[in-house]
Amino acid sequence: MNAIIRLAWQSLANRKTTALLTLLTIAISVTLLLGVEKIRTQAKSSFANTISGTDLIVGARSGQVNLLLYSVFRIGNATNNIDWASYQELSQHRSVNWTIPISLGDSHRGFRVIGTNHSYFEHYRYGQGQALKFNQGRPFENLFETVLGSEVAKKLGYQINDEIIIAHGLSDKAFNRHDNLPFTVVGILAPTGTPVDRSVHTSLAAIEAIHVGWESGARLGPTPEAEALNQIDFEPKQITAFFVGLKSRIQAFALQRQINTYNEEPLSAIMPGIALHELWGMMSLAEQALLVISGFVVIAGLLGMLTSILTSLNERRREMAILRAMGARPGHIFFLLISEATVLTTLGLVIGTGLLYLCLYIGQPILQNQFGLFIEINPLSTHEWYLLGLVQLAGFIVGVIPAIRAYQHSLSDGMTIKV
Repeated sequence: MNAIIRLAWQSLANRKTTALLTLLTIAISVTLLLGVEKIRTQAKSSFANTISGTDLIVGARSGQVNLLLYSVFRIGNATNNIDWASYQELSQHRSVNWTIPISLGDSHRGFRVIGTNHSYFEHYRYGQGQALKFNQGRPFENLFETVLGSEVAKKLGYQINDEIIIAHGLSDKAFNRHDNLPFTVVGILAPTGTPVDRSVHTSLAAIEAIHVGWESGARLGPTPEAEALNQIDFEPKQITAFFVGLKSRIQAFALQRQINTYNEEPLSAIMPGIALHELWGMMSLAEQALLVISGFVVIAGLLGMLTSILTSLNERRREMAILRAMGARPGHIFFLLISEATVLTTLGLVIGTGLLYLCLYIGQPILQNQFGLFIEINPLSTHEWYLLGLVQLAGFIVGVIPAIRAYQHSLSDGMTIKV
């Protein structure tokens, strides 16, 4: 058997150009197959780990996926705001343990600004119940202080005590910046692999303060300076949404129904886990389409190998006949062709897996910065090994077809072929 494998290797070496092209096709197809599978599973895991330990998310009346996207993932905008009086009433409900109010709408150089309070740093959880930690500094205490997510600080090069300017709305242009009210960086959070890393955190009072004189949505005339605003005790008029932690999860459905039928204003309360499940249900068609496409690419690569081996058979009939004349049995010829296909497939799997990890190493920061998707570089999962096993089996089956044809060639046919 070892002699046959060595012979198969030498045969491939003699046809190295064709073999290398075939090998490259298989390797790229395997990289695509594993890449789609890894991104699919890691994206689902990354989304699921974005928020943990929150029983309900409350916002203005809208679909639960939309509410989840803008409150947790900072994607899109709310249909409306929540009155501060409504928030205070619901936060004091007997079944509520803690709440985290958030106010969205402003930005800083492409990053979303979140107005909140100290409950955010105390109760917000991600992953498997992990709390937010500070790499440097502390939570905000004064009016014009801010805490940055790790990605904001890293990408923009901010350090403690640097000053930043917040812009009104999501487009950071000169005409809509609150440039007379700079914020001082007092804290930088540790990386979480979630949208927290790409957020700028300020107090709810600061959000109210910087919008004095902007009630119409634009700056009309001069606005108060920081010294004057620091003398005012600001209280929010509205917030965008709030997270709720309950004393007992058994009470979640009852409180959700009560919030959804709240008389003072139209509100929606969603359970993050159910909303995430609905989100993935909406994306399942695209997910399956990616898997099918990558599967067809693998099939195309294997068919290319089959074509290559079949095409070379006529050129190699004299070679097969000489092997037969030297004592090789038809079974040896059969296993020679299968060995060539198996060697090509195995090398394609190895190179394709190596290419995958190279692409992950290069693409990991790009995916995190551009799409907020954190892909862990970890060993292949059981399912991914199963996919590789299927590709290896398919390569073996593909090799059987030319092997049968070579097996059927007679010795005299091979010795009399015209070249």
